[in-house]
Amino acid sequence: MKISAQDEYGLRIILRIARAEDPEEGLTIAQLAELEGLSHPYVAKITRVLRIAELLDSTKGRKGGYVLAKPAKEIKVAEVLRSLGGKLFDAEFCASYSGQGKICTNSLDCSVRSLWQMVQGCVDKLLDSVTLDDLIGKEENTSQHLQDMANQLALTQKQSDPV
Repeated sequence: MKISAQDEYGLRIILRIARAEDPEEGLTIAQLAELEGLSHPYVAKITRVLRIAELLDSTKGRKGGYVLAKPAKEIKVAEVLRSLGGKLFDAEFCASYSGQGKICTNSLDCSVRSLWQMVQGCVDKLLDSVTLDDLIGKEENTSQHLQDMANQLALTQKQSDPV
């Protein structure tokens, strides 16, 4: 499994906007491209996707730029990643990788599908609990905060598992 370049750069761009000194003014495509070391067209493509997903707002004109459409505490990382590229695994996956036939030979009994569904569920649970605000700090603080969140999710899961 891989996180796509669009996922990585899209998340970095929206975080850069969330960290902007003046959140009301926002950042332009040129500023984002320079700060992230990306081409202007690529930044324009990603910001368009995030704007269509209603995660960013844009203003035109000389002082135009991109701002968050809602507070960083209300934007979940899962929402950002879904808008950029979708899930790691979805039900349509099996139809796309059926081998030489039209229908996968394992379509009725597939333990691998069960694995991917479980992985996706765990990823969804974690990413649905992380907001942009959780990622705005320095790496060391963010890493500890995310570890605490993961531990709490694991504890919650353990408590809800049948004995």
